[in-house]
Amino acid sequence: MIQAPELPLWAAIVVSLLILSGASLTLIGVIGLTRLKTFYERVHAPTLGATLGGVLICAGSMLCFAVLQTRVIAHEILLVGFVLITTPVTLILLVRAALYRDRAEDNPHVPPME
Repeated sequence: MIQAPELPLWAAIVVSLLILSGASLTLIGVIGLTRLKTFYERVHAPTLGATLGGVLICAGSMLCFAVLQTRVIAHEILLVGFVLITTPVTLILLVRAALYRDRAEDNPHVPPME
């Protein structure tokens, strides 16, 4: 079994705060998904929770491995980039498809056109 390297106390505290706050934001997004009523309300909570939570978790991982200097943090930088790009784009595409479908079916619960 490989011995885990020692992380300084200040770094351990900051890393744990980043990871816990990221996990909390993701949990809040999931709770919002289950508590909100309509699709148009539900789609925002997990999108924001996944984006912000994922960024904070990756920031904690980047800090941990930067302090330990055990590997390059390029993986986390790529993950943050992909999450920041793909999550909002997916949200926009899902909402546009739902709006198109609901307006074609004359659904009365569709948000008004601006």
